[in-house]
Amino acid sequence: MKHSFYSWTIVAMLWIVAFLNYLDRILITSMRDPIVADFGLTDAQFGLLTSVFLWSYGILSPFGGFFADRYSRKKVIVFSVMVWSAVTLWTGFTHSFYEMLTARFLMGVSEACYIPAALALITDYHKGRTRSLATGLHMSGLYAGLALGGLGGYIAELWGWRSGFHVFGIVGIVYSIILLYVLKDYKKTAEEGTATVTTESISLTGALKELFSKASFFILLVYFAVLGIVNWLVYGWLPTFLKDHFHLNLGEAGISATGYIQIGSFIGVVLGGILADRWTRKNNRGRLYVLIIGFTLGAPFLFLMASTTIFSIAIIAMLFFGLARGFNDANMMPILRQVADGRYIATGYGFLNFLSTIIGGLMVYVGGALKDAQIDLSIIYQVSAVAMLLATWLLFAVKLKKN
Repeated sequence: MKHSFYSWTIVAMLWIVAFLNYLDRILITSMRDPIVADFGLTDAQFGLLTSVFLWSYGILSPFGGFFADRYSRKKVIVFSVMVWSAVTLWTGFTHSFYEMLTARFLMGVSEACYIPAALALITDYHKGRTRSLATGLHMSGLYAGLALGGLGGYIAELWGWRSGFHVFGIVGIVYSIILLYVLKDYKKTAEEGTATVTTESISLTGALKELFSKASFFILLVYFAVLGIVNWLVYGWLPTFLKDHFHLNLGEAGISATGYIQIGSFIGVVLGGILADRWTRKNNRGRLYVLIIGFTLGAPFLFLMASTTIFSIAIIAMLFFGLARGFNDANMMPILRQVADGRYIATGYGFLNFLSTIIGGLMVYVGGALKDAQIDLSIIYQVSAVAMLLATWLLFAVKLKKN
């Protein structure tokens, strides 16, 4: 195939971008103490730095996706990487809370453009036989960025917190310039036909009409919103839960909360991608079934994690929950390709991202409020697991186009 080698080059190039995408956004959390001390921040102010990122990221995601559909995936990706890297660099030069708050807002705006455009470009190049695996491998870059985000704490101890933002900001800017010259938008081969869609035929009102006229897209929205709730409860409160429930120290709880789930997720995106691609060759609903199987197993394991008093069992449960999440990440965009109008793939994923981030981010606050009301986190995770299972089974009603 004409695009065979370059299609995997795309995945490799964007894996690095995905790594930087998550690393740059969470550097601030691993450098909390020196930043709070330097600026004299309250806990509420430091929390707002994360909140304003989530709000801007979530709200702008559909627009970032639309720009990728309307204009150029490549240009949106390069713009996104260049701007958020410049903002990362600038963060290291901020000298007030409001400067950093502005930087975090701009970080959310610029990063919102990346994921919808990147997944759309990857699935442009990768068709049925490799689509899920390629998507999953790219998503593993996000896991790597999240897993290594803790390096910021060591950098802060060795060279000061500002140096981490300087280094990774410069790396991102340089890499965006490289992408400008080597990244290419997909062009149809002769075998695929020469018909093109003009940019004039792609509009925001058209996107809204096409996407929200499909019941299957609404089902995906509900599913992804519930997944966002579960994910953000895990991101926000799992270290606290593990520390209190299993009497771990803070370091052990933090490593356990991310480490085991990330290991499971790494396995899940590869295994889930391979299984889905192979199953889809024989059954058009193969990807959907892989995703459903994932959380039909993963949700009960989340419930088990919240219920057991034996830490080794909780570790196994976290691994299986991570595996299910990997199955999802490898297949969500390929499934969307079989649901949405081909002109509005990135826009559709942007809406999924929007709802997941806004509702999920809100649940971090709600989880804290419930904990303050003396409601045990184990109950919150148990209820979330049941909701995740029910949302997963809703996917049986999704209607798919031929892959």
